[in-house]
Parts: sequence; structure tokens; C-alpha cells
Amino acid sequence: MKILAINPGSTSTKVSYYVDGEIIKEQGISHSTEELQKFQNVVDQMEFRRDILLAFMKKEGIDPKELDAVAGRGGSLPPVSSGAYEVNDDMIYYLKNVTQIEHPSNLGAILAHEIKEQGSEKTIALIYDPVSVDEFEEVARISGLKGIERKSIGHALNMRAVAMKVAREEGLDYQHSTLIVAHLGGGNTISIHYKGKMIDLISDDEGPFSTERTGGLPLKYLMPLCYEHSLKEMLRLYKREGGLKSYAGTSNAKEIEEHILAGDEELKIVYDAYIYQIAKGIGSLATVTNGLVDRIALTGGVAYSKIVVTELEKRIGFIAPIVAVPGEHEMIALSKGAERVVLGEEEMKEFVSPNV
Repeated sequence: MKILAINPGSTSTKVSYYVDGEIIKEQGISHSTEELQKFQNVVDQMEFRRDILLAFMKKEGIDPKELDAVAGRGGSLPPVSSGAYEVNDDMIYYLKNVTQIEHPSNLGAILAHEIKEQGSEKTIALIYDPVSVDEFEEVARISGLKGIERKSIGHALNMRAVAMKVAREEGLDYQHSTLIVAHLGGGNTISIHYKGKMIDLISDDEGPFSTERTGGLPLKYLMPLCYEHSLKEMLRLYKREGGLKSYAGTSNAKEIEEHILAGDEELKIVYDAYIYQIAKGIGSLATVTNGLVDRIALTGGVAYSKIVVTELEKRIGFIAPIVAVPGEHEMIALSKGAERVVLGEEEMKEFVSPNV
């Protein structure tokens, strides 16, 4: 079983080569600002990134004709259920011409198709758990203002992979368990998984602030600020200059903890609030299943912090046992998802665009 996984990011392309159950080669290929600034749109980068991937494969002796599958990170598609989707013409057209969200992950499916074209008849191209996975219950969609609906947008690939991993290692059946997964990084997403579906989540624009995003803000104080700044400036404040970065001048949690240990009391209060809000978010999702939760999983880069994990255990340990699964697990999630499809353990779904 040979699988190539591709995860395009804003300044890099992660690629891994999976053989018979394990990743034997993984690399993050960085792209400089100078290299990327000559492209007007993300999709214009396709040939540039494809050629880099082919060069990586040649260097590592990876023959595309021996690949069973190429798995790309799912991009900004319309709401879909979780799982695997074959890359087809509808999907490529949607990502190139229809989606309104400009994001590097949109290249995942396109690049997977390009590599598949270099493969053999057995090679399949697919995506797995794109960011638009939507398995919300209807009650979860109501926002509080008619005409605006809550959306399921978040770190679905990593959160579902972690939920399944924790269930397996804790002796639980993911399809019959309830887990809360908090992805803590540059952006936060907290999700609840019930009987194999991600039925609700708190995205980084409505919940706890993260290392660099504001989270939900008091509307009556936020609205005047919107008249003082352009939409582009407000998006920058929310996505890149908010959260811990707005208080500490850095989004590096390790650096912030070092300042606190050195005696910065003001920063300690901010960091306490950061943890406090995450705990509130997790606690609120526990109400979705009437407080019945089997495990709480903490993942993402901040889950490496012993301070964060310990303080969260104090606040939410009464809900369910907590398991820390730090880092991101997207490459192995893509590879494992593709493997299940190739082995016939999971059905590959067909993507049908509402706009084609």
C-alpha cells in the first residue's frame, strides 16, 4: 500500500509518503514570499507546487505509477458530510472558479489530481475531511439573528483523526461514544463528536480567543470599530493580530509562559483568561449531550503546554477524563483515510457541486 499525502499551507507544502501502515518520509517544503507573490491567486500556484512535489518524488525515488492513492487536503467546498471524496471535475471546477474563500487548502484536491495523472490506472485521487465538514444538528445552526446561520468551519481533519485515535486507545467505539476535541493553535476550534458525527463546534470567530485570533467579542463595543476600519483591516485584527498576540505582542505560547514565570503578572491574568475561556467553551459543548461525555481531547500546538493542560484539567476534569494529543495529525489522517478506501473499509463519496 503506497499513498502520497499533500497538505498545502500558506507558506509551505507538506508532503508525506505512506507505505504499508506508516509514514516513511515526510517533509514540509517552504515557499518564500518572493516565490509566492508573483501569483495573483492561490490556484495560480498549482504548477509551481506540482513541480516541487514531482521533484520531491524523484529525489526520494517515489514512482507515481506505484501509488495506490494520492490524498489531498480538502479545501473550501460547500458543506459536506465527513469522510473521503473522489477528486472529480465538479470539485476541481468549484475550487478554481466558484468558492469565495481563498485558501491554500483549495490546492489539495487539484494537486492530488495532477499527481494521479502521472500514476497508473489503479491510482485514485481523493480528499478527506475537508474544512467544510458539516454534520450539525438543525438546532445548532440557529445563530440569534434571522438570515445569519452558524457554519461548521474548522479543523475537521485533525479533530476527527484525534477523536478516532483517542477512542481507539481508550477502548471506546468512536461510532458509539461522545468526545469533545479542542484544537488549540493559531486558531481554536472546539468540537463535539456524538456517535461518529461532529454534531456541533465552536469556531474561532465565536468562541475562546486563541494565540492570534480574537474569538467572540462583545458586539456593542465591536460595532463602532467596524466603522473606523476597512473590512480587510478588521479581518487582519481578528485573524492575525488578536488573541494573546494583541496583549503580549507575540503568539508564541512558550514565550508567553516564560515571561509569566519571570514575574509578568499582567500577562499572567491574560493567560489565565485564555485558559478560562477554553474551559468555558468545552463546558458549553458538554451541555449538547446533557453532560454525558466519555473523553475530552486536547490537540494542536498549544496542547504541548503542561501549564495549559494542567489548568484545564482543574477546570473541566469533572466533565470527563482528559487526554492530551499535542500537535497536528493531518498527514497520517489523510494517509489512513486513503488506506481505508483502498482496502474497501470505507466508501469513497462523490462530490456534486451545487453550482455546476
